[in-house]
This record gives sequence, structure tokens and C-alpha cells, in this order.
Amino acid sequence: MKTIRKIIEIDEELCDGCGQCVPDCAEGSLRIIDGKACLVADKLCDGLGACLGSCPTGALKIIEREADEFDEAAVEAFLKSEQAKAQIKPAEQEQQLGCGCPSSNLQSFQAMRDLRPIGPGLGSCQSANTSNRLTPGQADSAGSALSHWPVQIRLIPANAPFLEDADLVVAADCTALAYANLHQDYITGRVVMMGCPKFDDQELYVERFTEIFRTRNIRSLTILIMEVPCCHAMLQIIQRALAAAKPSFPVEHVVISLRGEVQSRHK
Repeated sequence: MKTIRKIIEIDEELCDGCGQCVPDCAEGSLRIIDGKACLVADKLCDGLGACLGSCPTGALKIIEREADEFDEAAVEAFLKSEQAKAQIKPAEQEQQLGCGCPSSNLQSFQAMRDLRPIGPGLGSCQSANTSNRLTPGQADSAGSALSHWPVQIRLIPANAPFLEDADLVVAADCTALAYANLHQDYITGRVVMMGCPKFDDQELYVERFTEIFRTRNIRSLTILIMEVPCCHAMLQIIQRALAAAKPSFPVEHVVISLRGEVQSRHK
């Protein structure tokens, strides 16, 4: 049933897709789609404007217009549905895709170019969980320092063996192209998880990191983001996961400039 009520309005000209509004919406009614914040459905927005203060460009405002009434039951069902999607296991994801996509097959690398699949029948549990990560300084400039596969946040389950006792790096996708010495300075001897907070599901990210921080023994966490506003949503995602899991490891976040320089470091 439609009625005249208060509801969020998004100015697409002002919106830069930073995603900072998304975590502030408890109803999950905001999503970044095609680089812009969008209202998922009128009935999911309570019109209270909790998301307004986090928008750096002033793209969000509360207006009065004809809209579906706010539906708390629909919000609860929607949030449960989103949570269920986030908990789908990689094997189930492959089944839904209709293919045995190798992008989600967990692998650890014995050396920079030698792959060792992790799975049934491929060695003892002890050997599958043995860390083969390189120590800082072992990677040469001609080779990759990557110690595992996959690297995308969405494809790495919390029970991935290479996450145990890991010095973890969470890197925004663009940092890999902007920062020339990424492998030597930040990948060597570490486990990396990469993603884009602007285009990926931020709630899935929060739940994935919360589970990892709660269930794996993470030794340290480094967050690499670009200086652009949309990248700072990754910090908010990690902060929400840290607040939920309450781990005790040290955390550092590094901001990379568009020119590929380290702009700032914060611990």
C-alpha cells in the first residue's frame, strides 16, 4: 500500500559511489549498483535518515513522496536472505554457477611458481595445513610472492588453511596496479585477500571478515586502500568486523595515492 511519507532520495549527480552510506543502513536498503548508491526497495527504507551523516558529497536527503509503507517484516526477510547468500559455501557456489570453476579451489604454493592443491587425497591434513609462505625478502623482483589461491574475498572461506597464523593483507583491487612494489613490500610472507568495496557486496565482506577474525588465529592485519573516497568503505567494513569479533592482533591501514605512492600509514 502506497502512502505519502518520508523516504531517502539519492542525487546521482552528487553520488560518487563511495559506499559509506551502506553500512549505516540497518535495514540493508542501500546498495552500490553500477557505481552509484541505490535504494533496493521503498518498503525497506524507514525514512529516518541514519545514512545521511556518512555521505561526503551530500548526495542523500530525506524527502516526502508517495512510496510503499515501511515493512519491518520485509526488512527481516530481506536481511535473512542476504545473510544466507553470504554463507553459501564455495562448492555450492560452483554448483549454482553450473560449472566446477577452478577460481574457488583452495591452493597453497610451495614456491613462487609451484602450486600445491589442497583437497581430499592430496596429502595428509598436517601437510595441507603447513605454511609455505615466504619470509620478507625472499621474493625476487622477477617473480610473484603470492603464496595461495584464490585471492578474492568472496572466494576465500573462513576455514581456508592458509588463513591460520597468517599475517593478513586486505587490499582494494586498484592498489595492485597503482603500487609498483606491492609484492615486495606487502605480499611477501603474507596472505592477501582482495576486493572492491564499491562494486562487491559489503555485507558479505563484513560477515566473511567477522567469521575469519573469530575463528582463525590472525597474527596481524594490514589494510591497503586507494586515496579515492569509495575505497574508504573498506576501512568501515573491517572496522565493523573487528567490532563484532573483538580480536587482539595489531592493525595497520595504508593509503596509496593515485600516483602509486604511500600517502599515509595509520596503526
